[in-house]
Amino acid sequence: MSQNPRNLPLDAAFVTPGEPWQEVEVLDRVDSTNDEVRRAPTPWRVVVAEHQDAGRGRLGRTWTTTPGTALAVSVLVPPPASGPSWVPLLTGLAVRHAVEEVAGLATSLKWPNDVLVPADGDRKLAGILCEWSPEGVVVGTGLNVDTAREDLPLDTATSLRAAGAPDVDRATLLTAYLRHLARLLRDDTGPGGEVRAEYVRACGTIGREVEVHEPGGRVRSGTATGVDDDGRLTVRTAAGSTVAVSAGDVVHVRSR
Repeated sequence: MSQNPRNLPLDAAFVTPGEPWQEVEVLDRVDSTNDEVRRAPTPWRVVVAEHQDAGRGRLGRTWTTTPGTALAVSVLVPPPASGPSWVPLLTGLAVRHAVEEVAGLATSLKWPNDVLVPADGDRKLAGILCEWSPEGVVVGTGLNVDTAREDLPLDTATSLRAAGAPDVDRATLLTAYLRHLARLLRDDTGPGGEVRAEYVRACGTIGREVEVHEPGGRVRSGTATGVDDDGRLTVRTAAGSTVAVSAGDVVHVRSR
C-alpha cells in the first residue's frame, strides 16, 4: 500500500517555481507564516509551515490545520506597478489555476479572495489574507489539501480530498501556485487588461444576490455587478443605486 501524502512532510527541494522566487523555507511550526515573513521582509520570500499556532484569516478569524494536510504559505511580493488593491484578487486566481492544473478540480472565486468548489456545495477550499508593509504585500494563503471531511473545522469548508481529488502532492501544488502568482502579477497591466478580465470571468460572486456585511455593522443587499478598477465589488441595490464595496464579509444569498 502506498503511503498517504498527508503523512509526508513537505520537502522544499521539490518546490521549484523558478524566478523571481527565493528558495522556499519550510518550517515545522510557527506562530503565523505572515508574521514570519514580516520579521525579515525581503522581496519574493516564501515561507511554508506545517503547523501555525496563531494562524489567522480575514476579519480576525483563526485558521487551523492538521499538520501535513494543508498548504499554509506566505510570500512577500514587491509593490505592483498597478497598485496593491488587486493583489488579493489575483492571488485567488493563481490558486484557481494551480488547483485546476494539479488536481483537475474546477473552482470559483468569491470576492475578495475565497476559493470555492461549486461541485461540493460551494464549500470553501482556500482563503487569503494580504497585509501591506513598506517592503511590499505579504500574501498569506491557506489551502486544504488532504484533510478528511470529518476533520474539517466547519461544514462550509472542504479540501481537495473531500471534494474528490485525493493524494495531491503538496510540493507540486505549491510550485504551480507560485508560478501562476508571479505570472499574473507580472502580466497585470491595470484597468482594461486581460488578467483582470480573467478574474471577473472566474468570480462567482458577480451576478449573484449578495449581502455585504461591512466593518462597523452596516449590511448592504443587492446584486453584485462587477469589480471596479480599484478592486472593489460593485453592488446594485434594490433602490437602483450602485455602490462600491472595498471591505466586508460577502454572503452569497441562495435562491429559494
